[in-house]
Amino acid sequence: MLDDDGPPVFRVLGSVEILGQERPFIPRARKVHQLLALFLLRAGRVVHTDMLINELWPERLPRSARSTAQTYVYQLRRALETSGLPGSGDELLVTKAPGYILRIPEQRIDVYRFRALAARGRSAMDDRRHEDAARLFREALDLWSEQPVADVNCGPLLTAHVLDLNEQRRNVRQLRIQAEIEAGMHHEVIGELRSLAADNPLDEGLHGQLMRVLGRSGRRGDALDAYQNIRSALVEQLGLEPNAELRRLHQELLTAD
Repeated sequence: MLDDDGPPVFRVLGSVEILGQERPFIPRARKVHQLLALFLLRAGRVVHTDMLINELWPERLPRSARSTAQTYVYQLRRALETSGLPGSGDELLVTKAPGYILRIPEQRIDVYRFRALAARGRSAMDDRRHEDAARLFREALDLWSEQPVADVNCGPLLTAHVLDLNEQRRNVRQLRIQAEIEAGMHHEVIGELRSLAADNPLDEGLHGQLMRVLGRSGRRGDALDAYQNIRSALVEQLGLEPNAELRRLHQELLTAD
């Protein structure tokens, strides 16, 4: 069986693949690839057969859905063996009523490593170890290569996982920027924040961070412009004024000596 130590062997934060000794392994069959993604995102937990069926055929259910799903599970077991992982397919993907469970160490999957690093980063932030926090958040974000399960045709269950993971990535990115700001890296993050704010014109958190770093970098005029940009977007698109935190930052910039 796969041991608990070592770097991630399974990737879902990008293309779904198993890292072999020579090259990444990807199941050829589209549905088997889809099942691998679902089992990796729910590793260590029983995945009900009905969940598999709902993921594979969300719209038009074939008459033989249950037996066909079982066939895909069998094919996934054989694919796991072909990938070169230690242990048989039956040992890795175990039948456990009312479904199946993928028995591999969570820490060998990149998404669980991402969450563990993010949790350590948050603890460092709580302890005001901002440089350590920024480093841990960067390590977590470096595990991403593109959109999660990017090469898989997602059904409803995987789609929900993708939305959740993208939100987690967004939160960790903002925490990383905040940690770098607190560590005194104001100038280093201005360019990134400008780009992110342009791509997310209604994100008050990002615009608030941009206002802070511009103000702390002696660019109060640019910081005030950033406030006007987010205010105009909110008023024109949503009919809303900026939140209390942005208004407070704006007032501080106006009255700063």
